[in-house]
Amino acid sequence: MDNTVIYIVLALLGLCMGSFAGASVWRIRARQLAQENADGECSDKHEYKKLHDLVSVKITKDHSRCLNCSYQLRWYDLLPVVSWVTLGGKCRKCRKPIGWMEPVIEVGVASFFLLSYIYWPYSLENFFEISRFCLWLAAGVGLAILFVYDKKWFILPNSVNFTVMGIGAVSSLMLILSSQDKLGALFSIIGSILILSGIYLVLYLISHGKWIGFGDIKLGLGLALLLADWRLAFIALFSANFIGCLIVLPALITRKMKRDSHIPFGPLLIVGTAIACLLGNYLLYFYFFSI
Repeated sequence: MDNTVIYIVLALLGLCMGSFAGASVWRIRARQLAQENADGECSDKHEYKKLHDLVSVKITKDHSRCLNCSYQLRWYDLLPVVSWVTLGGKCRKCRKPIGWMEPVIEVGVASFFLLSYIYWPYSLENFFEISRFCLWLAAGVGLAILFVYDKKWFILPNSVNFTVMGIGAVSSLMLILSSQDKLGALFSIIGSILILSGIYLVLYLISHGKWIGFGDIKLGLGLALLLADWRLAFIALFSANFIGCLIVLPALITRKMKRDSHIPFGPLLIVGTAIACLLGNYLLYFYFFSI
């Protein structure tokens, strides 16, 4: 198949899945607030009231609505990016701003799909290899949800975390089945888990949950299973911390951030994992042949 056709298909598919991810963020948030409200511990009563119409409906069967006026969006209001641009980023009915999150997720997931295909470091010549690539794209949709959710509310929802873990487990199993050195592949996966999840588990236990949240440990497990390579896991961990330093240190120096400020680490881990998966082998090649 011509690469141009593949690019177009992946871009369109990514836009659609990005739209799904954006809608899922609000639906999951609505359910979280509903549960908190039922427990008498709702963290944001105003937001819960706005999202009330999204509560207790199935994620695949409900209709998207405006969060301001509850206007039920029609199909022509849901065209990824196009609808947002033609409406000027506002609701068709109440004309209140929709926000930037939805189109950013749509473009972000579409870019992720395209870059994953362009920089995919493995061949796509048999069932196992193609399946692993498809699983990577599917996991990317869940990671987009986790990225936004953690950035906005400092929480990594279990439902999405477990989904990513499940996809990662299937991907690792396919790697083992297709590998000539099955024991070596298994040990590499275990090493990946120890690096991306085990280290955070130790920090969690030492600090009694003050330094890192348990959601990051579960996210690390899912990412480790997706990478399935201890060397790539190390690159992911290093990249996440390096990017974090680039963000945090200037903010501390300029006093825009305090030492005790809460920083969501999930998005950094996700970006670090994407770098490790798509560019990790190139970085390893450059490192070993430059020393």
